[in-house]
Amino acid sequence: MTLLTSAAEDTAALRKARGAFFTPPALCDYVSRWAVRTASDRVLEPSCGEAAFLLAAGERLAELGCPPDEAQLDGVELHEASAAAADLALRERGYRPAVTAQNFFSVAPQRRYQVVVGNPPYIRYQDFAGDSRILAREAALRGGVPLTGLASAWAAFTVHAAEFLAPGGRMGLVLPAELLTVNYAAGVRRHLLESFGRVRLVLFTERVFPGVLEEVVLLLAEDAQAEGGTDQCELHQVRSAADLIDGDEAGAAPSNWTPADSGAKWTPALLSADALKAYDATLRVAPGFTNLQTWGETTLGMVTGNNRYFALSPARATELGLPSTELLPLSPPGSRHLRGLKFTKSAWDELGASGAGTLLFRPGPDPAAMSSAARGYLALGEELGVPRAYKCRVRQHWWQVPLVAPADLLLTYMNADTPRLTAVASNLAIRHLNSVHGVYLRRGLRSLGKELLPLAALNTMTLLGAETVGRAYGGGMLKLEPREADRLPIPSPELVEAARPALAALRPQMATALRNGRLSEAAKLVDEVLLIGQLGLSRAQVRTLEQAHQAMTARRVARGGHVRQPAQRVPARR
Repeated sequence: MTLLTSAAEDTAALRKARGAFFTPPALCDYVSRWAVRTASDRVLEPSCGEAAFLLAAGERLAELGCPPDEAQLDGVELHEASAAAADLALRERGYRPAVTAQNFFSVAPQRRYQVVVGNPPYIRYQDFAGDSRILAREAALRGGVPLTGLASAWAAFTVHAAEFLAPGGRMGLVLPAELLTVNYAAGVRRHLLESFGRVRLVLFTERVFPGVLEEVVLLLAEDAQAEGGTDQCELHQVRSAADLIDGDEAGAAPSNWTPADSGAKWTPALLSADALKAYDATLRVAPGFTNLQTWGETTLGMVTGNNRYFALSPARATELGLPSTELLPLSPPGSRHLRGLKFTKSAWDELGASGAGTLLFRPGPDPAAMSSAARGYLALGEELGVPRAYKCRVRQHWWQVPLVAPADLLLTYMNADTPRLTAVASNLAIRHLNSVHGVYLRRGLRSLGKELLPLAALNTMTLLGAETVGRAYGGGMLKLEPREADRLPIPSPELVEAARPALAALRPQMATALRNGRLSEAAKLVDEVLLIGQLGLSRAQVRTLEQAHQAMTARRVARGGHVRQPAQRVPARR
């Protein structure tokens, strides 16, 4: 798809395809008043649409004493009819603008602007293709940011736009809240902190664009090319665009937040100021919280290529006549059975008796050395087309699933509520599929970790942390990849050891609460021991964390509901 078009007519469908939405005037005025500081500022609006930001910037320049015919207002717009409309609107007000009908990604950066403002187009990666996508990735790479194939258009726009700023310049952009949360934006986040001396985020508790479901943030980055950049974000939270007043924010006082590293997710920025303060304070208490990687390594499970074929129930294996030597104990597909603290041999037996796939079909490489039953099952697999599945096709022997070692703990990674750690009983050497992750505890921590880490991890701090390091998926599910799991805030070995007797005493109550689906009750029990008893947090602080977790969960579920409404697009431009 090529974004640049010469069509004279414009339609709602065409505007939607290129991510064009009209920005509320309050946002244009606020961003322009913040960004433009002197009458001599030169202003660029990339992807300018019909010049909403340039018009607001022109009014700001006039307030500062700049005559209209001396205002330096430049715009780039890929849609020729919109570019012409932008040029006309500016000239009607006495400006002498330079509006170019061109794909912004094809414009070579010139660091001559004190101000870059705008609302970049938001085109999802599924629709962002062809020449424009190639240009976008090349432009971002020139700015030092490689983008993955999952990146939406706004990510490259943000990087490329920053390349036009003169030293000390300011950039004010309306961006999707994905800036804070998605993995593909890690390079963008790092680039912003390394390229500016001050980075401010304005977050809204209400939706800014009427009729559009996507959440947005204001990115206000200043002091471009500052030596050393910055290591923190300044956070402002307001109710709506109406609360933005003359370059300042009404409502809660701003707070400063320092990411774990420059590319880490900025999801904690979505917390209220009080919650962020309590969250950061809890992380700083020693010996308190660490990350899951401190305890051990988290890895992906096995990929069979066809779970229905390879994961067999004991009854099915008996029906096929398969010997035990060609079967391996398996945690069955899915993770519903991993909602408690420990996965026992008796629980595994019960699952198998109920028809779950608790056995992995895994014969040797040589068909001649297999049982006749295994050869017969291979023949059935070939009839069913199993060898044609990609994961089977690329193996040396399509029937040999690559194995992972039995794990100490299993970690769920697609969750309606929160990720669960479950210890695997010592007498149950099971393999696991990619519906869960395996956690391999470090030497010296296996005993403590298997006994108490699944229980200790069910505290409000970890539950909230999962919302900040994970990502919302279809239907509002919380997905946690191994790399994200590594960053999950978890009680440290020292904290768990110190609380060992008290935590062990909770096990009967915890088991009952979890068996009955009362996660919040279970978390309160652990909070009382770890957060209040060991770390000394006040009940008010813990309540703040609880409320933050509830708010983040509600936000995720609400956003998940939006995934089911593909007809509604997201805001991007004017």
